[in-house]
Amino acid sequence: MPASPLRLVIAEDSVLLREGLRRLVVDEGHIVVSAVSNGVDLLAAVARFRPDTAIVDVRMPPTFSDEGIRAAIEIRRAYPDVGTMVLSQYVEERYAAELLAENSSGVGYLLKDRVADVADFMSAVERVAVGGTALDPEVISQILARSRHRDRLAELTVREREALTAMAQGHSNAAIARQLVVSEGTVEKHINAIFGKLGLATDGHNHRRVLAVLTYLAEQPR
Repeated sequence: MPASPLRLVIAEDSVLLREGLRRLVVDEGHIVVSAVSNGVDLLAAVARFRPDTAIVDVRMPPTFSDEGIRAAIEIRRAYPDVGTMVLSQYVEERYAAELLAENSSGVGYLLKDRVADVADFMSAVERVAVGGTALDPEVISQILARSRHRDRLAELTVREREALTAMAQGHSNAAIARQLVVSEGTVEKHINAIFGKLGLATDGHNHRRVLAVLTYLAEQPR
């Protein structure tokens, strides 16, 4: 435990979980300087109180998509001395990778359903507050999987990427040929090259087509 009590901000839209986290932190001898329910208030609280750490949920109002983790990234950029502990039910691979891109010091990303011990959780919060790192192995696994997909997509030629984009839009080979102004045979060659570069097993053309599209979609902005 740090030599002196930590000052924390909690950002969680669920009032029950927010109050539960507040009680947990206080019972461990730390101070909750602010507890908020959305990303805007989180940024304001961090700017005002400059806490040791912010505990942040990923999905908060108004859209319940990625407000929390985007706010966490903004905190990392504006206040690098503030630790950021993301606590969520979800792994947002794109934003998680961005959160860790420059420096993993003072960053945590834990999954709510996999936190099995209160003492371990508080130890992770305290570690992040003093510049350490606390990452759930599942978060690391999904970030690495995303990186592998990105590396494979980078191997595609411009024409192959155009063909894959058209596949993701639901076009048939004939429609792709018309769009790219090439023959259907050329489109078939592009698609076979895509399958090979993405490392998709030859267990059925249609199945590989779906997997190729899913790989493509996984890399698109959300």
